[in-house]
Amino acid sequence: MSVMYSDYVIDKYDESGNLVKVEFDIPDNFNFAYDVIDRYAKEEPDKRALVYKDIKGNVTEFSFSDISRLSTKAANAFAKAGIGHGDSVMLILKRRYEFWVAMLALHKLGAVAIPTSHMVSDSDIKYRVLKADIKAIVCADDEVICDYVDKAMDALKRDDILRYITVGNRKNYICFEDAVKAESDKMERRDTKKSDRMLLYFTSGTTGEPKAVVHDFKYPIGHIVTARDWHGVVEDGLHFTVADTGWAKTAWGKIYGQWFCGTALMVYDYDQFYANEILAILEDCKVTTFCAPPTIYKYILREDVEKYDLSNLVQVTTAGEPMPVETVREFKERTGMEIRSGFGQTETTLLIGVMKGNRQNEDTIGKASPMYDICIVDDDCKPVEPGEVGEIALYPYEDGSVPIGIFCGYHDDDELYKEAWRGGVYHTSDKAYCDKDGYFYFVSRTDDVIKSSGYRVGPAEVENVIMEHPAVFECAVTGYPSKTRGNIVKATIVLHDGYEPSDRLKVEIQDFVKARTAMYKYPRMIEFTEELPKTISGKIQREMIRQNDLAKLNKK
Repeated sequence: MSVMYSDYVIDKYDESGNLVKVEFDIPDNFNFAYDVIDRYAKEEPDKRALVYKDIKGNVTEFSFSDISRLSTKAANAFAKAGIGHGDSVMLILKRRYEFWVAMLALHKLGAVAIPTSHMVSDSDIKYRVLKADIKAIVCADDEVICDYVDKAMDALKRDDILRYITVGNRKNYICFEDAVKAESDKMERRDTKKSDRMLLYFTSGTTGEPKAVVHDFKYPIGHIVTARDWHGVVEDGLHFTVADTGWAKTAWGKIYGQWFCGTALMVYDYDQFYANEILAILEDCKVTTFCAPPTIYKYILREDVEKYDLSNLVQVTTAGEPMPVETVREFKERTGMEIRSGFGQTETTLLIGVMKGNRQNEDTIGKASPMYDICIVDDDCKPVEPGEVGEIALYPYEDGSVPIGIFCGYHDDDELYKEAWRGGVYHTSDKAYCDKDGYFYFVSRTDDVIKSSGYRVGPAEVENVIMEHPAVFECAVTGYPSKTRGNIVKATIVLHDGYEPSDRLKVEIQDFVKARTAMYKYPRMIEFTEELPKTISGKIQREMIRQNDLAKLNKK
């Protein structure tokens, strides 16, 4: 059988075999659950779809026939409870395999799935319930999660919202496992349109209430390039993306593009992260492609990587935060593999990346995806010259329509959506520059740029240098208020084991940076800390550091 995506994608290659353009042919009623998963179940029922390692270490394999059958039964269970087209359902499922069953079931009904991190509080849940008019919540069998859900429901006095728990009995909850078992594995295809709302993600921004990003039923097709050309997934292989199901990274690396390309998903359900366990999975389960945020790679390199057999691993990638050059170098030295970077957002699929077969050129985030017309613009939305820092922006199609894979709106906030598309381009709010060869280099979030004594300093370039110092495990560079300079460069640093904070070490790190970059970029202030503040998706919250610094200054 030909790969599933060939029915929807028209690829164009140059004389060197590089993908240069992607066009799409998408039926009006396209639905990933019916047209990909159920089709696999009919044509290749025994094809491996998912390998699930639970918290206790047990490993279960699911075929596409299994996934299709379970999702149909779950769709019937949801429908019996009154959930239908356009209804919003929150999924707080950690890394339970039921997430994939529930997601596909909701797709089949034309409902709106709202994947949510298990790290949310009861106030976070209340905000989401009110903002998205949620009709049901499906929870992992986790005491903490359920307690927060119960607190939120009590505060809202909302007994009308259905509550599911994956397994077990709990007051006011429906056992998802029992509900699925009781239903038929047959159902008539529901009528859905490719323009219908399918997914809603609440972003984890550094300030203000989270935005509610909406994707439609075309969105999964946008991740074909993510999986095929960036992750480099292998037909009948096993892809492992390290991400909680509440992150948009799961949509990038743990469902759509991978299944389109015929590779199985590796799902590891854990409560506490240990790098040696990740390495053991790569070896024991014969993972072929792997993607993780930079922090995961940093922890992996703390282990005795060389003792693990990673011979089945052919491609490794990263996204979410700038990857320190030193980490890329060390990983290649110790494994022979190059970590290829990528860039995108909750609102998008992969916008920029170092594609399969191309070299990771130091700290580049890659070239523009052949799916999109990406540019660097100034404050007036005009393209800048090569090497000049500006904002990463995306052009619409020639007919003015929004490209495939790009979000279709912010829920209940049309003005915010219009603002994101001001000047005829989509604004990412990320600063970068592009060289004459088309390689992009990330600088910072728009509000992270440090203005010091008339100079503009991008945190990422300073962080890259600091990370080369042997004492530094992790760092964040921010601006610190100064009466004479506007701001000075501050580095907040987490040290490697075996190093102790000291004034002498601060001076040593400052001298290290001075010797390797422009004088105005070195950190005039250094603060050592046990950990850096991060969002639930693992991104460093520089804004939190700035706010804490301001709070301390105001107390003086």
